Amino acid sequence: MTASLRALDAGHYSVLLAESIEGLAIKPEGIYIDATFGRGGHSRAILNQLSDKGRLIAIDQDPAAIDYASAHFVEHNFKIIHASFAKLEDIATELGVLGQVDGVLLDLGVSSPQLDEAERGFSFMREGPLDMRMNPNEGISAKDWLQEVDEKTLALVLKNYGEERFAFKIARAVSHDARLGLINTTRDLAELIERVSPKKEKNKHAATRSFQAIRIHINQELEVLKTVLEASVKVLAPDGRLSVISFHSLEDRIVKHFMRDQSRVKDLFPGLPVFIAGSEPVLKVMGKPCFPSEQECDENPRSRSAVLRIAQRI
Repeated sequence: MTASLRALDAGHYSVLLAESIEGLAIKPEGIYIDATFGRGGHSRAILNQLSDKGRLIAIDQDPAAIDYASAHFVEHNFKIIHASFAKLEDIATELGVLGQVDGVLLDLGVSSPQLDEAERGFSFMREGPLDMRMNPNEGISAKDWLQEVDEKTLALVLKNYGEERFAFKIARAVSHDARLGLINTTRDLAELIERVSPKKEKNKHAATRSFQAIRIHINQELEVLKTVLEASVKVLAPDGRLSVISFHSLEDRIVKHFMRDQSRVKDLFPGLPVFIAGSEPVLKVMGKPCFPSEQECDENPRSRSAVLRIAQRI
C-alpha cells in the first residue's frame, strides 16, 4: 500500500489513511474495529483488504455518520454501531469478539464533515448555532454550558484543554456576555474572543484554542480517550494492532504515555525499597510516530497536526 492512497468520500479526507491501514497489518479473514467511522474512509480501506470471511465493526456517536454508513456500506461483513467508542469493551462483549479483534483504529477529534457543517457549531469559520456536541441528541450544548459555567472553571478549561495564554481574560469576557444572552452563535463567540485577545498568532485565528478547549470539554474527549485505550487492550487478540491518529498535543500525550506504560514491566509494589514482583507488558510499540507527508499537508491543511502511533498486543 502506498502513501498516495486517499479517501474523499462526501468531501471527507481521511488523514494518514495509507499509513494507519498499513499499521494494522490486516489479515484478510481477521476481525477489525473502526471505532471512529466518520464518513468511512478508513473503513472502506479496511474492507478492501478483507475477504468474505473477514469482519469489520464500525462505531460512531454522530447520527449523521450512522446515516451515511447505512446508505453507503452494504457489505455483509460490515456492521455499524451507534455509540460512543467509550463503550468499546461492552460492544465487543455483546458481539462475542472480546479478545479476538485483530485491529482497532482510532481517528480522534472532530471530522471534516462536522467542521464543514455550520449547524454543528464546531467551526469559528462558519456562522451556526453554538452546539459542538459529537452526538447532538445527548449532553449539553456549548451555548447552554457557557451560560451556566462560572468564570474560573471556564478559564481552567481554556487553559488546560486549549493551552490558551489569555484564558482568564477571555473567560471573563465570555462569561459576562454569555450570562447576558449575547453569545448564541459560533460567530458571536469567535468575534468576542478575537476582540479581547491581546495578541494574535500568525496564521491562526484568535478563537482556535478556545473553540478546541470548549469542544473537548463538552464531549469529554480526553476522558473517553483514556477509557477506549484501556478497553483496546482487552478487546485485541494476541498480535492484534492498535492504530491511533491524534490531532493535538493533549491527545497525543495520552496515547504516547499509554502505549509506553503498557509496553513496560510494572512494579506491583512501588512503595517497597526493592523490586518484588511486576506485571508483564501487554503492548509492543511498533516503530516511531508517523506524520503526514508534505504532499498530504499541501492537499489537506487540516492534516498538519496529525500524528499516528501504532502498538501491538503481546
